[in-house]
Amino acid sequence: MKKIEAIIKPFKLDDVREAVQEFGISGITVTEVRGFGRQRGHAEIYRGAEYVVDFLPKIKIEIVVPESKLSELVRIIQSKAHTGKIGDGKIFIYNVEDAVRIRTGEMGEQAI
Repeated sequence: MKKIEAIIKPFKLDDVREAVQEFGISGITVTEVRGFGRQRGHAEIYRGAEYVVDFLPKIKIEIVVPESKLSELVRIIQSKAHTGKIGDGKIFIYNVEDAVRIRTGEMGEQAI
């Protein structure tokens, strides 16, 4: 099993979520996060004073899938989160050793 962790722009969440559901994935975890990469934040003016916003709002999506669905799901997330502008985000892929469904005790792919 693999865990996909995607950091995307907040306004792309609905597009990604709909595409993931259409692909047949029934469970995702979404977290509001803040951070920066090459973008390095930006300056804003509030009540006449300029200040730097170092950490930009992003959305982190986490999905655990069987390895057989990995490459297609990564392609879907990438295409739906893409704007072509700086700050589109990143996708990270991790190995998942095991999973347990707490309610039933199912393990492995049956638990996801």
